[in-house]
Amino acid sequence: MNWVAAREGVTIALDALRSNKARAALTILGIVIGVATVMAMAAVITGIRSSVMQDVASAGPRNFMVGRFDQSQIRLDEDFGAMIRRRPRITLEEAALVSSLPSVQSVTPAVEGGSELKYGAHTFSGIQVVGRGSQWPEYAQGDFIAGRNYLPSDELRSAPVVVLSHDLAESVFHDPEAAIGRTVRLGGHPFTVMGVYRLKPNLFSALVRSLAFTPHTTAIKLLRVQEDFLQLLVVPMDNVSQEQVMDDVTAALRIARGLRPGEENNFAVVRSEAFAELFDRLTGVFFLVMLVLSSIGLMVGGVGVVAIMMISVTERTREIGVRKALGATRREILWQFLVESMTVTVIGGVIGLLLGGGGALLLSLVSPIPASIPLWAVFAALVVFAISGIGFGLYPANKAARLDPVEALRYE
Repeated sequence: MNWVAAREGVTIALDALRSNKARAALTILGIVIGVATVMAMAAVITGIRSSVMQDVASAGPRNFMVGRFDQSQIRLDEDFGAMIRRRPRITLEEAALVSSLPSVQSVTPAVEGGSELKYGAHTFSGIQVVGRGSQWPEYAQGDFIAGRNYLPSDELRSAPVVVLSHDLAESVFHDPEAAIGRTVRLGGHPFTVMGVYRLKPNLFSALVRSLAFTPHTTAIKLLRVQEDFLQLLVVPMDNVSQEQVMDDVTAALRIARGLRPGEENNFAVVRSEAFAELFDRLTGVFFLVMLVLSSIGLMVGGVGVVAIMMISVTERTREIGVRKALGATRREILWQFLVESMTVTVIGGVIGLLLGGGGALLLSLVSPIPASIPLWAVFAALVVFAISGIGFGLYPANKAARLDPVEALRYE
C-alpha cells in the first residue's frame, strides 16, 4: 500500500471539504442521518437488553413460571384466543400439588388486577393490585423501607392486609413510614398497611409505580383480579437442574389433568429467559427496519459522494494530466481518488456515530431508558463506511485513472 498516496488523498479530500463547506455538508448529510439513527437505536436496544438480562438473572435464572398460556408467545389472532379459552385455568389445588414435589423448593401463586385506593377524602386511581404468596419478595427485586411483609397465616385466613410500593405510599401519605398501621380502602374494602416496599430501579419499575401487594387469597376473595390467569412462580431445589424440575412439574400436572400420552399440554411452563428471547425477537425486527432506513440514508449520501467526486475529477483534470505526464500510474491515480472517497464517507460516519451515541447517552441521563454503545457496532460501522467509500468512489476514481494525459493537459 502506498502510504504517501493515501496521506495525500486524505489531505486533498479534507481541503476539498473545507473549500466548499455547503456542498460537503449536503454530501455527507444522508450518511450522518442514517448512521446516527442506527447508532442511537443500537445503543438504546443494547442498553435495554442488558437491563432485561440483569433483571432475569437477579430474579433467579433457574426459576420459572407455570401459567395458562405462554406469555412470551402471545399472538393477536382468533386461533390463539380460542386456544386460551379452551384451556382450564391454574388452580390453588395445583399450586399445592406442585409445591409438594421433592424437586421444588417453593411455589408462589400470583394474580394481578386493577383497583382504586381511597384514604380519607382522597382517591387514587390506576393502582395495580398484585396478589401473591408470602414469598413474593424473592421475585420483586427490592427491599422493605418500612414495616414488614405479610405472613403465611395472612394467606390462610385471607387477611385484608397490604404492602404498598414506595411511590404509592409517598403519594398517599407523603411520608412512607407514616403509612404503617393505617387503613386504606382497596376496591371498597378496608386494608391495613403492613409495609412499604421499594422496587429495584429498572426500566419497567419506572413505568409501573403504584403497586399494592396483598395475599393472593385476599385478592381473589375481595378484589377484582384476573383469577382466570393465576400463575405459579416456581423455585427449584438447589441440587436439581431446571430441566429436571420443569419435567417433574409437567408430569405432575399432566397426570392431575388426565392428559393421555401424545396429547398437547393445556398449560405452559415458561423459563424466565423466554421473556428475554421475546425481547430479542421484537427488537430484532425493529432494528432491521432501522437498518433498512439507514441504508437508504447511506445510499442518498453515496449519490452525493459520487457527485462530489465527479466534480473533483473535472476540476482537477489538468492536475491529473500533469501527474500522468510525470510518471503517475493508473493505479496511483485510482488509489488517490478512492482514498478521497473513503475519507468523505468515514467523516460522515464518524459524525453520525458521535451524534447517535451522544443522543442515546443523553436520553439515558434524562429518562429511565438505559443506553449502552456496543464497541463491535462502532468498529463494524467504520469498516462499512470505508467499504462504502470504495464502492461510491470507484466510478469517479476509475474515470480519473483512465484519462488520457494529453487530453487532460489540454483541458481548460
